[in-house]
Amino acid sequence: MSIDPNRFEVKRAAPRGFEQAYVHERADVTGKGVALLCVHGWPESKRIFWKVIEPLVVAGFDVIVPDLRGFGDSASAPDGRYDTVSHARDLFALVHDHLGYDKVVVLGGDLGGPVIQDMALRYPDFVDRMVLFNSPLPYDKERMADMPGTRAPRESADYFVRQGTDADRLAQELSTPIARRAYISTFYTSRFWAHPGTFSPAEVDFHTEPFADADTLRDSFGAYESAFDASKRPEPTVMGRNDVTSTLVLYGPSDHVIYPAFDRMAGVIFGRHVGPFLLRDCGHFVPWEAPHALVSGTVAFCSDLLNRA
Repeated sequence: MSIDPNRFEVKRAAPRGFEQAYVHERADVTGKGVALLCVHGWPESKRIFWKVIEPLVVAGFDVIVPDLRGFGDSASAPDGRYDTVSHARDLFALVHDHLGYDKVVVLGGDLGGPVIQDMALRYPDFVDRMVLFNSPLPYDKERMADMPGTRAPRESADYFVRQGTDADRLAQELSTPIARRAYISTFYTSRFWAHPGTFSPAEVDFHTEPFADADTLRDSFGAYESAFDASKRPEPTVMGRNDVTSTLVLYGPSDHVIYPAFDRMAGVIFGRHVGPFLLRDCGHFVPWEAPHALVSGTVAFCSDLLNRA
């Protein structure tokens, strides 16, 4: 079942000084295939990819799905950092240093989007290509000056500001597991990040369960704090215009939190892009809302790699 938390074996490694949990399902257990790194966002965990892991493995990928530091089953960051660069360096250490892959296809949205964008520019010889959906993007003043819809809806920004500037008090207010899960559940339901009616009550329970833990919820606010406080960013991200990495761009337009012009903006930012492709009746949580489109698009985009493997 898609909402069975034990559907995949969870492994653990500590290449960066903390225990990082991850799923590693291989197409061929006798050797290394085409590595596909799937990076979740907020308020998510590795579970957001539960529907797509198996079909991607069947297609020929070695699928690697971690919990970012502080999320899901992963431990808190020993240095207290939850910024984009820290996540990017964690994932390079996990996939390259620990698992031994020299090349990887990276896939992600939301917070995972900036992480893989940073990885693609920071490690250009490691990241072969990128699959990106419903993600923050850099703003190009020159090319986007007259483009409408390049800012997220103002009415959806309250959570971002609160988590980024008042995280301790917000965490204190959410003082019980029930309160924490109720808060997270709104992002799957009443805030309309997803296409209306996508998530059943059982599915909401499945995705909110990791955030019942007080430390996990508080740690998850760290990425937002780093957006407001430069002292929480140990080094600048290299996320920016990318004319090198071949990028498949997908967009769930029912999303009420990301920029309405995400597809057009991505067409500007990525010089070597395929798409953008708009996904009918899909919002922010593309791996859950449009699993077939994500799988089939990724397989087609990487068909040359899979045929060589």
